[in-house]
Amino acid sequence: MSPFCLGLTGSIGTGKSTTAQMFRDAGVSVWDADATVRALYAKGGAAVEPLRQLFPAVITADEVDRSTLKSLIASDETVLAQLEAIVHPLTQSSRNVFLRANADADLVVLDIPLLFETGADLDCDAVLVVTVAPEVQRARVLARGTMTEDQLDMILARQMPDAEKRIRADFILRCDTLEDTRAGVQNLIKRLTT
Repeated sequence: MSPFCLGLTGSIGTGKSTTAQMFRDAGVSVWDADATVRALYAKGGAAVEPLRQLFPAVITADEVDRSTLKSLIASDETVLAQLEAIVHPLTQSSRNVFLRANADADLVVLDIPLLFETGADLDCDAVLVVTVAPEVQRARVLARGTMTEDQLDMILARQMPDAEKRIRADFILRCDTLEDTRAGVQNLIKRLTT
């Protein structure tokens, strides 16, 4: 019997990473798409050489320079599709390894920011979308100090709108407070494992 596979997604700044950690803290195995991509881009990562062939300028010290890659994506609309053609099959392979390794679990979580955009929702038994009010989302992201408003707008433009994600979700979790988020995670684990 395979585990119940819960897809976890939400737009940037809505509490997805915090929610994923709460599942981990409760003993649920979580596959993290962002961590997988970071490993693919790191020295020795499987995406480094294919990207070096296509975009040599994005490789520095035998790893992908993410800021250079972001600039290239912003300046050339054809780059993203080429990047995805390399990275998506590699992430799918990593996800398959994770699922095989956790075949005996009752529940696993696939933490994928672009779950709907990449069609990965079709591999899940259900989807949980985390959400907050747009002004809370924007304030959270900009408070990190890692991007400008223009960069945030570019990311949001590439992501499916929060309202559409919520329509497509099986479960919705408001992440306004840590207490609400934790309670929602605990309730969902009970619901999906009993």
